[in-house]
Amino acid sequence: MRGSINLNFDLKTQPLLDDAQTKHLISLAHAGDDEAREKLINSHLRLVANLIGRFQNRGYDAEDLFQIGVIGLIKTIDKFNLNYDVKFSTYAVPMIIGEIKRFLRDDSPIRVSRSLKELAYKIKQTQNDLALSLNREPTAAEIAQKLDISLEEVLCALEAAQSVS
Repeated sequence: MRGSINLNFDLKTQPLLDDAQTKHLISLAHAGDDEAREKLINSHLRLVANLIGRFQNRGYDAEDLFQIGVIGLIKTIDKFNLNYDVKFSTYAVPMIIGEIKRFLRDDSPIRVSRSLKELAYKIKQTQNDLALSLNREPTAAEIAQKLDISLEEVLCALEAAQSVS
């Protein structure tokens, strides 16, 4: 079955492949060879295990992060272009990290739009500027007036920014 991986083994027992072996297996995998694809995945699991260390202590189980990293590895194998003179690991590292970061970002229970985040940032900047000029914390109404937006928009953006952080 395509994409099935046997994880009942010690990562250290998996052989490391040199660049030529990796590229050969990638060409076979791209041609539909599931055995070559599985060998590629298994031989690069140590890379995934090393990369997830950067993301531990963020409230996620290491096994969950490992699984997401493996998804990134599989996508990397499928998308790797052999026509470019690039080592597989050089291409794989940012792809795997990107997959993990995407998971961490998208796993939040509350999604705040980019425009709302940007508005909250402008509000915080204006709040700091007004605090300096007024020598006190400005009211939400003063911030709204300065930015020429409604009080409701200020409160909504601040609340949304608060719930994410």
